[in-house]
Amino acid sequence: MSIASRLDELKKELPDDVRLTAVSKFQTIPLIGEAYAAGQRIFGESRVQELVPKQEQLPKDIEWHFIGHLQQNKVKYIAPFIDTVQSVDSRPLLQELNKQAERNNRIIKVLLQVHIAQEPQKFGFSFEEITAFFKNKPHENLPHLRITGLMGMATQTEDKQQIRAEFSVLATLFFKLKKEYFAENTDFRDLSMGMSDDYLIAIEEGSTIVRIGSKIFGERNY
Repeated sequence: MSIASRLDELKKELPDDVRLTAVSKFQTIPLIGEAYAAGQRIFGESRVQELVPKQEQLPKDIEWHFIGHLQQNKVKYIAPFIDTVQSVDSRPLLQELNKQAERNNRIIKVLLQVHIAQEPQKFGFSFEEITAFFKNKPHENLPHLRITGLMGMATQTEDKQQIRAEFSVLATLFFKLKKEYFAENTDFRDLSMGMSDDYLIAIEEGSTIVRIGSKIFGERNY
């Protein structure tokens, strides 16, 4: 099945209010170009050294999202063009993003990554940290960033009930923060949950962005 056909089948499953981030990490420029030709415009990358040359060679109307762990010393390389960083996992990273966005006279959209999985190697704010972060309102002092929501990655497991519970907890936190701090702010609207194996569960639990790679580009053999 072609990339265009896979995209067409996938988009039939997505509600109108759910946006698709095509995870293009490790994919070649020609393959990304096929997805672009099929109408896909949002692509997600997780390595700066891979993203920069792709951005240089591919069409400029692509909306690039960074979805992996971002090191502070790499922010300067993507700040001139990145649309959204979905995986902001610390206050120092927020500050660096704001500084580099200011240097480039830009506003960068960010999602705060929350650690919801039972896997310590995954990144993200704890629930306590994220609650304290908003309570102290430091986000109001980041004029070159626009906090648009939260992101989370569920545990890699066959237990669908556990995955659903983790997504549900994150959705509850998202709506709580929206009510308490963003009631009058329509920017805070993104809940990025769900990948190729669990996106349907994520959508049922309130996801507005899904991050899907293998169902578009096929399974990698490496």
